[in-house]
Amino acid sequence: MAEPDVVAVVDVTKAVQPQKHHLTVSCTKLKLLAWAGVLCCLIWNGFAQQGGSDCIKANAKSCGECIQAGPNCGWCKKTDFLQEGEPTSARCDDLAALKSKGCPMEDIENPRGSKQVLEDKEVTNRKIGAAERLKPEDITQIQPQKLVLKLRVGEPQTFSLKFKRAEDYPIDLYYLMDLSYSMKDDLENVKSLGTALMLEMEKITSDFRIGFGSFVEKTVMPYISTTPAKLRNPCTGDQNCTSPFSYKNVLSLTSEGNKFNELVGKQHISGNLDSPEGGFDAIMQVAVCGEQIGWRNVTRLLVFSTDAGFHFAGDGKLGGIVLPNDGKCHLENNMYTMSHYYDYPSIAHLVQKLSENNIQTIFAVTEEFQAVYKELKNLIPKSAVGTLSSNSSNVIQLIIDAYNSLSSEVILENSKLPKGVTISYKSFCKNGVNDTQEDGRKCSNISIGDEVKFEINVTANECPKKGQNETIKIKPLGFTEEVEINLQFICECQCQGEGEPNSPACHEGNGTFECGACRCNEGRIGRLCECSTDEVNSEDMDAYCRRENSTEICSNNGECICGQCVCKKRENTNEVYSGKYCECDNFNCDRSNGLICGGNGICKCRVCECFPNFTGSACDCSLDTLPCMASNGQICNGRGTCECGTCNCTDPKFQGPTCEMCQTCLGVCAEHKDCVQCRAFDKGEKKETCSQECMHFNMTLVESRDKLPQPGQPDPLSHCKEKDVDDCWFYFTYSVNSNGEANVHVVETPECPSGPDIIPIVAGVVAGIVLIGLALLLIWKLLMIIHDRREFAKFEKEKMNAKWDTQENPIYKSPINNFKNPNYGRKAGL
Repeated sequence: MAEPDVVAVVDVTKAVQPQKHHLTVSCTKLKLLAWAGVLCCLIWNGFAQQGGSDCIKANAKSCGECIQAGPNCGWCKKTDFLQEGEPTSARCDDLAALKSKGCPMEDIENPRGSKQVLEDKEVTNRKIGAAERLKPEDITQIQPQKLVLKLRVGEPQTFSLKFKRAEDYPIDLYYLMDLSYSMKDDLENVKSLGTALMLEMEKITSDFRIGFGSFVEKTVMPYISTTPAKLRNPCTGDQNCTSPFSYKNVLSLTSEGNKFNELVGKQHISGNLDSPEGGFDAIMQVAVCGEQIGWRNVTRLLVFSTDAGFHFAGDGKLGGIVLPNDGKCHLENNMYTMSHYYDYPSIAHLVQKLSENNIQTIFAVTEEFQAVYKELKNLIPKSAVGTLSSNSSNVIQLIIDAYNSLSSEVILENSKLPKGVTISYKSFCKNGVNDTQEDGRKCSNISIGDEVKFEINVTANECPKKGQNETIKIKPLGFTEEVEINLQFICECQCQGEGEPNSPACHEGNGTFECGACRCNEGRIGRLCECSTDEVNSEDMDAYCRRENSTEICSNNGECICGQCVCKKRENTNEVYSGKYCECDNFNCDRSNGLICGGNGICKCRVCECFPNFTGSACDCSLDTLPCMASNGQICNGRGTCECGTCNCTDPKFQGPTCEMCQTCLGVCAEHKDCVQCRAFDKGEKKETCSQECMHFNMTLVESRDKLPQPGQPDPLSHCKEKDVDDCWFYFTYSVNSNGEANVHVVETPECPSGPDIIPIVAGVVAGIVLIGLALLLIWKLLMIIHDRREFAKFEKEKMNAKWDTQENPIYKSPINNFKNPNYGRKAGL
């Protein structure tokens, strides 16, 4: 590294110190950067080891076990990777840790998961009324359709799923009606429902089919009366009712609305004894008897119309029915024949079958039972509740509204997941609405033609016991389309398939050599399968695990297995025992600043191996001389030695980080000032002794300051400015070359200050005195005027306050008295 050029200006005390401070700060910054780099490396390595700790703690005996320990675990298959005393499980570690231990990347087994799309048909863009009429199976609303995910334990695989509601999508609607006596007036309105509903649904789809079924109750006591007369006609009086039944499929799904009206018009009301009805039996049969009902793989709607509650699982015990519903189809001649044999289905059983068969349920019920069926709706996904008028006159509008409500929301569901597999969803809905967790499964307020996306993560947390592939399916609730996902689990390494059974490398064929290590046959143990399980506790074997003149087996830091020490693991996975007798470790080396080897080396077998530029038992001695560099470019200012990055000053007069501080020393400029003055200008204190005392340097005269040497030359240089005996400034530079010769360059003409100009000074003083006098007179005059005005104002005020004058003397009395004659004005005779 080239030494830096250092420039000193004018005076050593004013120039050299700032330069030295600047250099010291620079060195300090470099130190801080170096320590920060070391600290960052240690922190990064700590995080890497923390991630690797799970790999080490797994105690993996094979590559397959290793990669199942975590997504960041790798297995080193390099044959000579392990140190003496290290167990086979030490091959499994974090990738960064394996690299730092000297395992090449090409020898690290680290298989990664992947995804492969097998079927990716684009979603259908189709308008209602289009000339081309597609078959339901040719319409695509979900993409992709099939893919393969290769899963490694702990590593999620992500794929995107797109859903778009297709316009003019076919609809199958099955109307299931309660025909108990209380629904008599409703039946009359439903008889014309077929054609009327057909006309309304044509606005939504050109491919619409409708079917009809009815239910009453189980045909056993106490749900109905079993007397012969009541079995023929359960109604009272002259009402003509049909015999009670559980469920009847009156009309399978058809596109003929008139046929619906015709067959429904022939239906008659029946009756039962209790208020709740047997509708759950009917729903179950409608869901599972797809062939008899005629369901297609299109949108399936089930309208459940009633004015009463429902029986559910367990209620059958009242009629002596204890067998749980089997969830199978039992229709003969379109009649449910096993109502007296199987109990009502449970709500959960119904949810399962409705979901499996992609049926969306619309509960059309009267106001009285709204609360009950709204609670039921919360338990059945993709279902809706509408308020049915007392005579079902609003049933068409109810169906339209419920269909729009159901179709405006898409909810994804998945089939049962294999053990250890988890799935998460993130939705990207309309108007920038995004959700995660359970809300990430659905999007609301979707219109026909809208496209939404979902991001799906699939993670395997463990491998299946047999490692076989699994298949899961994801589909929108109420839709028949689905995504088929084949899960392939990465539970073994590729190198395991390349293993050599009964390999000579494994002690005469006692194991399979795979992935750089021996996998022992049953009954054999040891790193090379050299021992049988019967020999493990043999005392003869223990003798091979003791150091010479020692009674400790494996230095008390391991176990003796097959005559070889297998070092034990410490709680801190960064701390490792090693060596033939586990006598070595990487955590008992000397420390500095609280760090093993000062953070500047690696602890191997309790001895520090220092990084370059460091030495010492704790690697705490830096060989870098940059912190010792003085401002003049010399190490320790030439007055000391650099030891471990710190100056040891050999000259007692000098001290400081770089031996540049000297409290009793003159500066370079002051020290050579008199000699330069006498040699260049023949004056000064050393004028008489100049030839004896000042011939130790070479002197060169230059014309001006610009001609002086400037910073940037190899030799350390000081610029000086000093006063001579005539108070003139003279400029010179002082430098010492590599041969130790001093060179001085002096500006030949000093800068002398000119004498003062007397006339302007005297004129200025006189003018100042005159101006000051005039100013004082003006101020005095101004003050007198102000005083006189105040006195006059005071006189005027007193004059105005006088209340009398000489004509109003208060002691003055008038000399005139007035008298009145009391008889004046009286008549004479009185």
